[in-house]
This record gives sequence, C-alpha cells and structure tokens, in this order.
Amino acid sequence: MFDSLTRRLEGILKNLRGQSRLTPENIKDGLREIRRALLEADVSLVAVKDFLSKVEARAAGKEVLEGVNPSEMLVKVVYDELVDLLGGAHAPLAIAKKPPTVVLLLGLQGSGKTTFAAKLAKHLKGKKQRTLLASADIHRPAAIEQLRVLAKANDLGFLPTEPNAKPADIAKNALSQAIDRGFDYLVFDTAGRLTIDEDMMGEAQAIKSALKPHQVLLVLDGMTGQDAVKTGEAFHQALGVDGLVLTKMDGDSRGGAALSLRSATGKPILFLSTGEKVDALEPFYPDRLAQRILGMGDVLTLVEKAQDKIDLEKALELENKLRKSDLTLDDFLSQLREMRKLGSLGDILGMLPGGHKIDTKMTEEGEKELKRVEAIILSMTPKERAKPALLDGSRKKRIAKGSGTQVQNVNKLLRDFEQVRTLAKRMKGPKNNKKIPFAPPGMRGMGGFRFGG
Repeated sequence: MFDSLTRRLEGILKNLRGQSRLTPENIKDGLREIRRALLEADVSLVAVKDFLSKVEARAAGKEVLEGVNPSEMLVKVVYDELVDLLGGAHAPLAIAKKPPTVVLLLGLQGSGKTTFAAKLAKHLKGKKQRTLLASADIHRPAAIEQLRVLAKANDLGFLPTEPNAKPADIAKNALSQAIDRGFDYLVFDTAGRLTIDEDMMGEAQAIKSALKPHQVLLVLDGMTGQDAVKTGEAFHQALGVDGLVLTKMDGDSRGGAALSLRSATGKPILFLSTGEKVDALEPFYPDRLAQRILGMGDVLTLVEKAQDKIDLEKALELENKLRKSDLTLDDFLSQLREMRKLGSLGDILGMLPGGHKIDTKMTEEGEKELKRVEAIILSMTPKERAKPALLDGSRKKRIAKGSGTQVQNVNKLLRDFEQVRTLAKRMKGPKNNKKIPFAPPGMRGMGGFRFGG
C-alpha cells in the first residue's frame, strides 16, 4: 500500500534533511517535488494545492527555518498536514442507542461491497457483536449466494432473500428479523451497477427510506484513483453518505483515492480492506496511515492485529518451553502459523519503520522459505519433531523427498532450530527476565527482525 509514494516522499524529505540549512528556496524546491509525487499518485489537484499551501505556510515560518532541527520540524509539518488531509481523527462505526444498529452499504458493481459486508460482520464478531447479513442485490443473484457462502464459512448470521421480492420489502423484512432475533447489527448490501444511473439511485433511496439506517457507508475500489473520488461525490450528492470504505488496498494502489476523498466529499474513511481473506480489514486511522506513507511504519496496528489474532496462552506456553529448553519442531510450526495470522511477510514488514525498504524479492523468498519450513516439519514423524536428534542421513533424505525440498534445506532448518535452543539456554534463569527473541526459520537475515516471545 502506497509503496511508490512512500519511496518518493522519503527521498524528497531525505534530501531536505541533507541541506546544511533550510531556506524558503530549498523548501520551495522540495514542495515542488512533493507536488509531483502526489499528482503521480493520482491525488486530486484540488487536494494537492490545498495540502501544499498549508505546508508551505507553516514551513516558511520561523518555527521551521530557525528551529533546533529544522529538517525534522519540516517532516513533522508534512506529517501533520497529511493527517489533516486524511481526516484528522479516527471515525468509529455507528452504535445505535437501541440495537440493532443498521448499516447500509452502497457502491458500484465490482467495488468489493459484498465481500466487505462479510468482513465487517467478522470484524464485529471479534468485538462480541452479533450481525445479520442481508442483501437486496436481486439483479445479481451470484452476489447473494456469495454473501451466503461467506456467512456460512465464518459462522455469521445471514438472511436469505425472498425470490421476486422488491428491494424495499427485502429491507423491511431484514430489519424486522434483526429486531426479532436480537442482533446487534444489521449490515445490508445493495445492488450496484457498472456506472451510476437513475434506476440504481432510485432503488437505493427506496431501501434507505425503508431501513432508516444509522450509518450509510459507500464502498469504493481504492485502485480506481480519481474515478473513486468522482463516484464518492456523485453518491453523496444523490443519497447522502456518512462514511467511506476503500477496498483492494493491498493491490498496486497509487493512494490517490485515500488522499483525495476526505476533501472531495467531506466524509471520513472508516475502513481499509487490504486482502481477499475475510479478516483482512483495518479500521482507518489518519495518523497511522500518514506514518505509513512517510515510511514510519504502523506498529500500533500490528500490535492490535497480534492482540486480536495470536493466542496468548500459546505464546506464554512457548515462552515457558523456551526457558526450559523444551522447544520442539512442533512449537516451531505452531509459532510460524501464529505469525501467518498477521498477514503476509510483506504486510508485516510494511508496518515496521523502514520495513518497506526491504526488497520485494527478499520478502517473496522469505515467504517461500516459510512454506518450505512448514512442508519439511510436516514430513517428519511426531517422534522426529519432538526429538530432532533422531534425524540421521537416511531420515533427512526421506523428509526432503516428502517435502519436495533438498537435504540442505532440512539441515538449514535444524541449524536454525538449534540456534534458538542455544539462545534460550543462555537467557534462561531467575535473574534474566528478558524476553526471548524467536523467529521462525526463513526470517533470519531480514534486517535482524524477530517475532514472538
């Protein structure tokens, strides 16, 4: 997400940091480069002009030019104005005084609206909120079936759509069912079109009148850049929108939509959809995204993901085993799988300061290595995983053949495993309360990064 923009801005700000002193002239040159970078990222011209005028007004003041560290103060000015451009404060999802809270989803066909409906329900389920999913996309029956399949796979509430029913009647029935069955939320999906037309807007207005939603969310494809901004403006003018959702933000997005939508619509972004999996959804925080764009990482979001997805009991059990030098290859595999719950290696590194600098080829090779490690361990017997010392030459050949790898890959895994055990022995003891760093094999050599413990 925003990799190319991040690299451009980081280079520009690094050049400004290298100046012996900041002057109105070199600040102007830097801002000219920032303007070019933002326009290439498909940020709207109006948003760029407004952003740069605010940065220039603050950067040209005495606070920056005569500061103790003027270049760092300039970075802070750029950061502050980016946060403001993105909306300033985090906008939470609505909560009705009396349940169910009704959330109406709007958007064009192909924006990822139906998938987002399931993602939102899964997100709410993690917060102990029961959600009923319903759809009035009668023009595309496959969308209703898609929602049903996603709901079933993730144990979410789903209301089948009555055949030949009108969208407004489907909406009224869904609201009645959500009330009667005691759901906390009703998330209602609507039909989209390839382009905006009067029929779609009229149908959406009828549904909105029937539901009287607490929040209307417009789902937009983040890869469409300025088209997403135009769609946002059109929907807001015709129907009134309370908040925005950007999908497909894990793709080759140039970031323009996220940086333009707030100023174009005046409405906050609530969520970023960052992958195909149902749990690939992030609440939108302007300050955190500004940090990512400037290459500062987003450790808070990574920590929150870890808290939500990693089993604390397993983590504590693993630490105890490390301290007792009782680690097995099954524990290695368990830690690897816990780590993968946080997303791909590239996603994780992208949330760490400077993580975006790690070459894509290296992260791809890291992903392949993690898969090799899993295949190797799964090719061992339970006894071999518990006691790796049993692995002689013939066993290693069998394991390599069974996992589709080479004997040297098996040896590398065993060496990494022994390194962790040795480190654990050195660090154990009542006087040493340090956390034991632990990285699954395949992570070594990637900037000294470590997971777990």
